Amino acid sequence: MIKSKTISKETRNNWLIDAGVFMGAVVASLTGIYFLFLPIGGYQGGRNPMYGVRIIFDRSTWGDLHLWGGILMIVAAVIHIAIHWKWIVNMTKRIYYDLFTNKTYLNARGRFNAGINAVIAASFLLTALTGIYLLLFPGGSFGVPDPLILFTRTTWDLIHTWAAISMIIAGVVHFVIHWRWVV
Repeated sequence: MIKSKTISKETRNNWLIDAGVFMGAVVASLTGIYFLFLPIGGYQGGRNPMYGVRIIFDRSTWGDLHLWGGILMIVAAVIHIAIHWKWIVNMTKRIYYDLFTNKTYLNARGRFNAGINAVIAASFLLTALTGIYLLLFPGGSFGVPDPLILFTRTTWDLIHTWAAISMIIAGVVHFVIHWRWVV
């Protein structure tokens, strides 16, 4: 007879929230890759030979999927952070003591995991903030000029793209590290 394994309500809720972050990340990442390799602009046969190419959906549908995937990821990540706030505070203290007191509170794997989490946190924050900026200030769309808040729209877009790329890479490493928990 096979024993059924039960999981706690807390573990189930964590898994569901993490699944929301993951699903939002997959949708936002895949649609972001679409935009990265099929940029808008140019003309057929010119600098953008992929101009006018349609893959499964039209460009506006890809944009809507990117927007809603990003919103799902932001909302789920905020819930994830709120639930794990005590852990974040404790790890921050351990890392602080590790760095400034010459006492080791984390082993090498713990330090690596904390580093990956820091990269994910920083790149997520940059990606989310620049995404919100690009959403609120369409810059050139609908006849609205780019407001040039701190940077040009192109710079905001580049920060958004590279922060997202670093978040995807760190997220994949994070996923691999925690594979046993996922399973």
